[in-house]
Amino acid sequence: MKSSRNVMTFYGGIHPNGDGKRLSCFNCIQSVPLLEKYNVILAQNAGKAPIPVVKKGDQVKKYQLIAKADGFVSANLHAPTSGIVSAIGEIQGTMGIPTMAIEITSDGEDAGSAPFEIISDWENADPALLKQRVIDAGLVGMGGASFPTHVKLSIPPEKQVDTLILNGAECEPYLTADHRLMLEFPEKVVRGAAMIGRILNVSNIVIGVEINKLDAVEALEKYTAKYGVNVAVLHVRYPQGSEKQLINAITGRTVKSGTLPMDAGCVVQNVATCAALDDAVMRGIPLVERVVTVTGEIVAKPGNFRFKIGTPALEAVRLAGGVTAEPGKLVFGGPMMGFAQRSFKVPIGKNTSGILLIPQEKAFNFESSGCIRCGRCVQGCPMSLIPCLLSTAIESGRIDLAAENHVMDCMECGSCAYVCPDHRPLVQNVRRAKAELRRQLNSTKGK
Repeated sequence: MKSSRNVMTFYGGIHPNGDGKRLSCFNCIQSVPLLEKYNVILAQNAGKAPIPVVKKGDQVKKYQLIAKADGFVSANLHAPTSGIVSAIGEIQGTMGIPTMAIEITSDGEDAGSAPFEIISDWENADPALLKQRVIDAGLVGMGGASFPTHVKLSIPPEKQVDTLILNGAECEPYLTADHRLMLEFPEKVVRGAAMIGRILNVSNIVIGVEINKLDAVEALEKYTAKYGVNVAVLHVRYPQGSEKQLINAITGRTVKSGTLPMDAGCVVQNVATCAALDDAVMRGIPLVERVVTVTGEIVAKPGNFRFKIGTPALEAVRLAGGVTAEPGKLVFGGPMMGFAQRSFKVPIGKNTSGILLIPQEKAFNFESSGCIRCGRCVQGCPMSLIPCLLSTAIESGRIDLAAENHVMDCMECGSCAYVCPDHRPLVQNVRRAKAELRRQLNSTKGK
């Protein structure tokens, strides 16, 4: 689709062949029937998991608080439907390890009133009131990181933020949930962005959308003048939706190593988070459901669905018509930064943007062969790192050398692994090194 618009981008990155978006991008968001059970994982946010405030046998209403945030970097959790708390215990989580969850057996009524007062005059409301609504509603980053939203909106007095950027790029292959959300509910997204702008006291608000979603751009632009928001059109390039790349593409600023986006005067939020804030303010309801792309060449009816949190992947795939062949991998998220799952029982969380089924013939494993020094990973790295050097150092046990070469700046986008002709486990090695460096840091703090 041609456009005369000014199109922005960043240095590095890749453009994956056959991004798979056409499987689901034309399908409207579908509502789904009520299920018998929901397993609501406690740890649905970065930081500390919330603490349960219900016990087994309790009757709960839809939207009721079931787990309270434990400290500043934590997020409230609410019941996705009405019913009985039938269990509280460990289930298999998205990282393949046991995690605590609250099981709710539905009573079939899906009943519950909005727990929060509607703030219809939000444009004149105290910013502190809007920020408290973010906290009460349990909002987190819905692009995948699941960082508690109120933490990113708590700017220290010594920091100066002048720009709010909304991530509508959705650069990850196969995923189209944000695209459909912007296309079908543009005012919710734009108004939610304006609400965050009021909390931050910034007037420069920009929604970044890739040029392959011009229909969403046009839908958003119908409301931008009303709410004082702008739309920036971006090149189709992965990982365009990463915070540092978005900031660089839209403002020209660079987030330096070891600093945060606020140090460059910016805050970045996901468009789905903005829509969730609009629901919390204009409807008075917390975050208990989200739009998820269920897709893959072997999914019978790929599409976008509005699922309650706690919906098992098995049910999500079933509602998408099931599969046409035996899957080789089940991935939560997209093929670049998503995580393969061990079980179809793993439930959807606040940060589950997609469920991707990969056929067996494409579900290859990385081979740990020697680096051929082609340099493709260096060209593709959006952080200007040297992935081949990092990986070789890590495989040699030189975690210290990897640290000296800024391994902690890697955002694990997978661009290096994608372009590597020798299929080396570059991202996996980086993750291992980062985990070891964090362990060493925590060990030092404990002394």
